[in-house]
Amino acid sequence: MSITGKAWKFGDGISTDHIAPGRLFHLRSDLPELAKHCLEDAREDFAPNVQPGDFVVGGTNFGQGSSREHAPTVIKLCGTGAVLAKSFARIFFRNCVNVGLPALIVDTDKINEGDQLDVDLDTGTIKNLTTGEEMSAPPLPPVMRRIISDGGLVEHIKKHGELKID
Repeated sequence: MSITGKAWKFGDGISTDHIAPGRLFHLRSDLPELAKHCLEDAREDFAPNVQPGDFVVGGTNFGQGSSREHAPTVIKLCGTGAVLAKSFARIFFRNCVNVGLPALIVDTDKINEGDQLDVDLDTGTIKNLTTGEEMSAPPLPPVMRRIISDGGLVEHIKKHGELKID
């Protein structure tokens, strides 16, 4: 599966509070409304301007902080195709898979704000269509790719019954 879109560049240490601001706790039961505020504490222009398929590009320890699934969910609801970062907080990474949002570990220093990217989730190949640079991320295991392609863990279990790891 391949996704093409624009890079929205963020720095190191983007927390779940940057992604889904804690002050908007009252919107937890209205995720589409919360998504309108996605990443606004890091970049006010992100949520109103992100386009379907665009990429959130972070530095190290992306998604640090609380274990709320709201953070990757609102990124996905914004239409983001995937999150690319040098490293992820472990529980954030797994929550991305659980909600059906691809997350890949890659050297994001080679990606600039606004670059057009093509990301192949099956191979982990990231082509920077703006610079011609090609990067490689460890591909997600097949079970994670299936969960993501089914729309997340809940949808995967609805479709297939119990989770089988093969």
